[in-house]
Amino acid sequence: MPSPLIRAALAGCLLTVLPAAAQPAGEVAELKRMIAEMQQRYEARISALEQRLARYEAASAPAPATPAGTDAAPAEAPPAGAGVGDNAFNPALTLILQGRLNQYSLDPAGYALPGFQLGEEAGLADEGPGLGESELRLGASVDPLFYAEATFAFVDSATGGASVEIEEAYGQTLSLPWGLGLRFGRFYAETGYLNTRHSHAWDFADETLTSRAFLGGQYRDDGLRLSWLAPTDTYLELGVELLRGDAFPAGGADDESFGEAQNAYLRAGLDLNESHSLLLGLSWLRTRPGEREGNGFAFDGESDLAIAHLVWKWAPQGDSTRRQFIFQGEYFHRDESGLLSHEDAAGVALLDYDGVQQGFYAQGIYKFLPRWRAGVRYDRLWSDNTLALRSNTSGLTDPLDESGLDDGGVEPSRLSAMLDFSPSEFSRLRLQYALDESRGETDHQTLLQYILSLGTHGAHPY
Repeated sequence: MPSPLIRAALAGCLLTVLPAAAQPAGEVAELKRMIAEMQQRYEARISALEQRLARYEAASAPAPATPAGTDAAPAEAPPAGAGVGDNAFNPALTLILQGRLNQYSLDPAGYALPGFQLGEEAGLADEGPGLGESELRLGASVDPLFYAEATFAFVDSATGGASVEIEEAYGQTLSLPWGLGLRFGRFYAETGYLNTRHSHAWDFADETLTSRAFLGGQYRDDGLRLSWLAPTDTYLELGVELLRGDAFPAGGADDESFGEAQNAYLRAGLDLNESHSLLLGLSWLRTRPGEREGNGFAFDGESDLAIAHLVWKWAPQGDSTRRQFIFQGEYFHRDESGLLSHEDAAGVALLDYDGVQQGFYAQGIYKFLPRWRAGVRYDRLWSDNTLALRSNTSGLTDPLDESGLDDGGVEPSRLSAMLDFSPSEFSRLRLQYALDESRGETDHQTLLQYILSLGTHGAHPY
């Protein structure tokens, strides 16, 4: 049956044709032919539009409804699920430039977290001015089935030069049935809340103590993620990840390893009313480290990390453009046991190790003017590690102390305050002060940061 659009077009044409009743028969036939051609063109155009709409709907990956008060912040790449079309042969390109001026009252080279084995990237940045982690990100829908994204990080190396790292490079399905999604490649694991956020999207200039202690900064690995988005009015997502296990807090995976680290997560979010929204989450990461390096010792054993997080956002009537408050917190609990070893020219030191480590952070961010925000964050860690010397032929005089896992009665903590100004959604300036007592001594830390974004970007996730 002709659509209303076709019927309207035909009616308009007939109104002009009625006076032609007295016209010669040839002209009437010509008018009928023109009307038939118009009908065919309209039907073809409508059919093409319907097919195009069907392709867009098929390419749209399920995404949770953004709860009230989602903040707009500089530069995040479009989420997986961007439609096929404009970006098919023109990937969205984003360049993030970051820099910091760091000042400490204690020597950053001696940084440690007593009771915790730190990864290679978990220390303090050098004092003075320096580039932060700048990023180049490309992302686009490949076709109606897949979205692809890659992020390259530019960082200063220890030798004074610069290095390029493949931070993320993954593919994501767009149209699996039943709310399923599959991600494959290299990506940040869904362990806790902050781990998947790139550094330019943090609310403070540095990572939390929990991220440093438990994840070596941030945990990314090669593997697969299968997720399921529940067909409910509220946001509910479950997922499992099988990862190679080559990065801290795992480590030591050989060339043929896969699935040495497993992660499972659950997230639930809801709008309490027009002004308040809530996100809750649980995750569990199980790894089997093999020669995981930290503090000069290699760890072989088992490690289980559980994380719970909560994010509450308030914005009057859901409008976060002028005022907003965000409370965010995570609690970490790790249980690990195994063998620690240190090898040098003199010999080898072996330690039996069984440890329980915990920590949390809590922070509040208040936007008091459209471009201005202020925030406070508190971090705390504590551990209960049991160490026993099995043998020592190395050059270490006290392997128990030098392992870094003997906390010496110190519970690392830190109190931070920040003020930032965003002239636009593409730039941010931040001043931060921290009273850091991670080492049992007070370190006064002052950080000045800039974040600049070039290119296309979408909103940050909740």
